[in-house]
Amino acid sequence: MPTLSRRRLLRIGLAAASLGHPFLRLNAQQTPRDPFTLGVASGVPRPDGMVLWTRLAPEPLQGGGMGEAPVEVRWEVAEDEGFRRIVSKGSATAAAELAHSVHVEVQGLRPGRPYWYRFTAAGAHSPIGRTRTAPADTDDASQPLRFAFASCQQYEQGYYAAYRDMAAQPLDLVVHLGDYIYESSWGSRHVRRHEGGIPTQLAGFRDRYALYKTDPHLQAAHAAFPWLVTWDDHEVANDYANDVSPRTIDPAQFLAIRAAAYQAWYEHMPVPASMRPRGPDATIYGRHRFGRMLDVLLTDGRQYRSHHACLAGRSALPLADCPARLAPERSFFGAAQEAWLARELAAPPARWTVIAQPTLLAEADRKRGPEHGYWMDGWDGYAAARARLLDGLAAHKARGGNALVVSGDVHAFWAADLRREPQGPAIATEFVGGAITSEGPSAANVANMLAKNEHLRYGRGDKRGYALVTLDARGCEVEFRAVEDEKNADSAVAPMARFSVAQGAPGVHLETT
Repeated sequence: MPTLSRRRLLRIGLAAASLGHPFLRLNAQQTPRDPFTLGVASGVPRPDGMVLWTRLAPEPLQGGGMGEAPVEVRWEVAEDEGFRRIVSKGSATAAAELAHSVHVEVQGLRPGRPYWYRFTAAGAHSPIGRTRTAPADTDDASQPLRFAFASCQQYEQGYYAAYRDMAAQPLDLVVHLGDYIYESSWGSRHVRRHEGGIPTQLAGFRDRYALYKTDPHLQAAHAAFPWLVTWDDHEVANDYANDVSPRTIDPAQFLAIRAAAYQAWYEHMPVPASMRPRGPDATIYGRHRFGRMLDVLLTDGRQYRSHHACLAGRSALPLADCPARLAPERSFFGAAQEAWLARELAAPPARWTVIAQPTLLAEADRKRGPEHGYWMDGWDGYAAARARLLDGLAAHKARGGNALVVSGDVHAFWAADLRREPQGPAIATEFVGGAITSEGPSAANVANMLAKNEHLRYGRGDKRGYALVTLDARGCEVEFRAVEDEKNADSAVAPMARFSVAQGAPGVHLETT
């Protein structure tokens, strides 16, 4: 497969424009030195503003092509798509040390309404993006709120038809749960390919993000809504835990890789300067409030976790069991983040609290037959930490809170009742929103997990897609949307299953399949 040339990028953009959706016109007007090949994005919405992002990259797959000089980038925010009512504007400096990315933290806007934004640099205009401020804390909590969540978008294994569908939905925000890029090549029936090998230095990670962000459907979903983003493992290295990975056991060597990976993540995400890494460290977890309807507790499940139990430095893929996985000192989030999460769950709740975290929280005995086998990279390798989180969710429910856990990573759709004891009542409900493209488990493995874990109420691994969540004063509705054929960029996307969760009564209620 040939390298992604500028001519090919232009063809992709023109093909996207022909589909007719306003946010699929992202590359149609590119010139030979257009710096906005990676589109625009917004994120971390607040009642008075949000973060606006772009990166100048006329040669996106060859390091960006901007040289070393800083470039002034002007930005505008308007109340209308035609920019007749501009309400905020200014300039930012795109510097080489951040790959000529800009992160504009807009303030002074009105809560709970849409805005449009654009950038100008080097004589070129960016695509127009649409964003939305969060509702004010005083807003009526009966107003519904709608968001999508997604994860796992291995570029080689499929096209992003799911994002084309997502961009056409009436959403307030998107939550991305990690594996935005993949550092390694794997899977079968590739429809496109990574450029270069496994990145370990900043230049390689920058080019990998640029490759993914040239996709017009991903650009469309970014341009249509504000995003909240966290990471999982493939943004750095498969199955890494804190300061080691199965591929790089030496902590010093691995932390250098992690520093490069975190830097590239920041350069390509619509996040504030407070999330900018300091070497191999970055604080990205936090609470995001949307009026009195919703609190999103966005977590980091990789940076602080204990090393894998039972496997002695091997890959976390083999199923295992040992007393060490039950050790009380083991933590999935790390002590500081655990304490933060406990405080948030103890605070006066919004009508709904969503814990956004990377992987299946519910216990999942995966081994066939009477023996037990668990995946040590998931929550089953951190059983005591999960018990502490479930205790916090139970106390949250007792105070009148309604909690959902939204998860990614495992490349399958799941709906689960979260219980502290196997036969106990549900204290919260978990939904795993499949994968945008990444290949999933076999039907036999899914059937085995459903048979051995009765709290797993629904599972399907043969379809790719994402989840839609609608929250209101009466309850929650979740829709799993599946791509008919992820190997086809124009594939249809349709509902696969719908669920409801009543306010004050956690537990999965399957409505349709």
